[in-house]
Amino acid sequence: MIKLENIYPLTDFKRNAKAFVDRIKATKSPVVLTVNGKAEVVLQDAVAFQEMTERLQQVEEELRVLKRQALKQDLAIGSQQLQNGEHNDYDDDSLATLQATIKRRGRDRLAQNKPT
Repeated sequence: MIKLENIYPLTDFKRNAKAFVDRIKATKSPVVLTVNGKAEVVLQDAVAFQEMTERLQQVEEELRVLKRQALKQDLAIGSQQLQNGEHNDYDDDSLATLQATIKRRGRDRLAQNKPT
């Protein structure tokens, strides 16, 4: 998280680049540089950036594994339901109704999870 005390105008950085680099290296905290009051760039220690990138890659891989596991589990459940006859047959007429029901449920879930 970027702290409010780590937001500076780009002109301050230009005047004191060495001091900024030393502070960033010492604190490992990123600094936001602004232009005309708007955040434009973030400066971060290279080692801290690399660690953050590695953590992100690890989390992404863990998420891929979890998604694969969930898909396998869903497929196994579906296969078991088919074997047990726990399914519905749909024709062209009933398929449109099923699709509308799925869309409605999706919209309802999204509406329930919206931040207020």
